Amino acid sequence: MSPRTPLRCAAAFVLAACGTAQAAPLTIGLLVRADDERLASPRAELAYPGHPTGPAQQGVEVALREAQFELEAAKLQPKLEVIEVRTPDEARAAAQKLEKAGAAALLAELPADALLAAAGAVKLAVFNLGESADALRQQQCRPNLLHTLPSERMRSDALAQHLVARKWSRVLLLHGPRPADAQRLASVELSLKRYGLKTVARRPFKLSADPRERDLANPLLLTGGADHDVVWVVDTDGEFARGLPYRTALPRPVVGDAGLFALAWAPNFERFGAPQLARRFARHAKRPMTGEDWAAWMATKAVVQAAVAKPSGPWAPAGWTAPDFTLDGFKGTRLSFRAWDRQLRQPLLLSDGQGVVGSAPVEGLLHPSNVLDTLGADAPEKLCRTGA
Repeated sequence: MSPRTPLRCAAAFVLAACGTAQAAPLTIGLLVRADDERLASPRAELAYPGHPTGPAQQGVEVALREAQFELEAAKLQPKLEVIEVRTPDEARAAAQKLEKAGAAALLAELPADALLAAAGAVKLAVFNLGESADALRQQQCRPNLLHTLPSERMRSDALAQHLVARKWSRVLLLHGPRPADAQRLASVELSLKRYGLKTVARRPFKLSADPRERDLANPLLLTGGADHDVVWVVDTDGEFARGLPYRTALPRPVVGDAGLFALAWAPNFERFGAPQLARRFARHAKRPMTGEDWAAWMATKAVVQAAVAKPSGPWAPAGWTAPDFTLDGFKGTRLSFRAWDRQLRQPLLLSDGQGVVGSAPVEGLLHPSNVLDTLGADAPEKLCRTGA
């Protein structure tokens, strides 16, 4: 190896097998948002549970480092190509560029419109790392679009199961004014119906500098006058929700976007090898691992596993939804992609931000084929018209 080889490897994000002359390239494309406002200080420093706090690239890099020996044995040399995009047109062009360059798969941390543009422009598998909208798994699904981040319906089903287990059946719903809040509220209402929970009231909140609208952000007024067991708050932004616990009219628990959260990952999860993964990530990224980081790490593991099993390629999107393609996500059970919506089946962690209170599916819950399908839209609810 020449003295300059390590520099070339680092510049191209080649994280393993740099010196193997016979190694075949394994190019993985990563499309990310340019100037992502969510990661700017002080927003990222607030570290709201369920929100990203750092770049997806760090989760990808950890997964590639973990897979170094597997890749060397398969004589594969991984190369991560990161492209920042601002618009759906840029996402489309970047995806096509990576496909022409021979990428094995694309990972995407993009808004829904750019994500769909990228997936529609290529035949490669595109892994969604950061969008939880149910429509991407249902009406707007694509045959080559897979999802490692849990859907909104999965998160709300997880919380609804916990409420049933605790016998907290009467729910007071608070929701914000954003379009995303309305979409997520619809998922919550489906979960409440699915698990037989009662909505005692549905009330909007609004953070406003207008004195005439002050009452719309008053927790005491918003939570008074209705007998309930739990307050469920839907707040995509997170600013109102973070001040809600311990400020309600009645001494009641809060769930949703404050109090108790349903997450893909919590850095203080203490089972199934999770502490070791959390430490590896923290050493690399200098911050705690979030659900979005886990989704990036998990998608990379899926691409690596497929490539190691079939080093010569091609890696067709349908291969990842095959029944025998399973993954270890450090959550205590093997994970797989659903054929009907390309969503990764997975347990969710229930966290108060300090520790993991429990997990879902809750113990004792039954399903005809796979209990993980009690989280999210099940096969009979399928709205995706592509594929299985």
